[in-house]
Amino acid sequence: MFPSPLQNYTKLNAPTAFSHEQQSPYEIVSKSYGKDAVKVLHVNRRGPVHTIQELEVGTHLKLNSNKDYVLGVNSDVVATDSQKNTVYLLAKKYGVESPEKFALIVGNHFLSKYAHVEEAHVHVEAYPWQRIHQKNQQSQPHNHAFLFSPTAEHYCDVIVRRQAPKQTVISGIRGLRVLKTTQSSFVNFVDDEYRSLADQSDRIFSTVVECAWEYSCTKSVDFLSVWQTVKDIILKNFAGDPNVGIYSPSVQNTLYLSEKDVLDVVPQVAVITMTMPNKHYFTFDTKPFQQVAPGENNEVFIPTDKPHGTIHAVLGRKDLKSHL
Repeated sequence: MFPSPLQNYTKLNAPTAFSHEQQSPYEIVSKSYGKDAVKVLHVNRRGPVHTIQELEVGTHLKLNSNKDYVLGVNSDVVATDSQKNTVYLLAKKYGVESPEKFALIVGNHFLSKYAHVEEAHVHVEAYPWQRIHQKNQQSQPHNHAFLFSPTAEHYCDVIVRRQAPKQTVISGIRGLRVLKTTQSSFVNFVDDEYRSLADQSDRIFSTVVECAWEYSCTKSVDFLSVWQTVKDIILKNFAGDPNVGIYSPSVQNTLYLSEKDVLDVVPQVAVITMTMPNKHYFTFDTKPFQQVAPGENNEVFIPTDKPHGTIHAVLGRKDLKSHL
């Protein structure tokens, strides 16, 4: 059926989102839309030893026009349901080696497939599956059985753009909770009329580490290996030698040493940010109960999550800009 002259007239003379925005006292400062919490399990079945990656993926697109917002015209909208299907189909086509590499595949797909997509932001959270080890003489890893081990969460944010900078890759660790019972102190801090906390020459040190780092270069990077390296560095600076430990004069110092070591060891990392909330364990006062529990108490503590101190720092290489 041929279009009517009225239809042609409407298309030629229809107002544009640009003209509407020119006449409006308002502007869209930021925008994106997409699909969140797309859960996918990929099984690599090459040979008898299987490998799995379970991910939760979010995809958000930025289009080169505002007509979907301003005029309600959906002709450029890649439906969020289509974005969900894209995640599954790209996992089938390319497999899943790491959260970062898969996020780059997904983000670049949207830019190459749709010319009107200006930017794609892909957020990926990896579920912490580890291979089961059978307790025999060799502690043999199982070929196809896995244990859910939520010690820490591996996540990433990848942004790919048509304009420079072409891409941003940020990896992170979340929920790494640690505790040590000695080799930590906090003394000689500001002593004024607001202070009630006494010097602590030996205290319990516990925190939940959140850490993220941005890559200056991703060529030939083994993302899974770097993530494990960063985690190992954090644990080394927190715990130290298994027999004697490592002394921490403050959360600030432990945090800084960890960040510095990451930049020393991984040259592709441009900048790293870390947050360590202080999860307090206060000594229970047994002085009023000497008939029941005589002597000093250094064994029973009261876990107190709130309120808590929070220590944060970003450490970067000089003359490098970052999105963290």
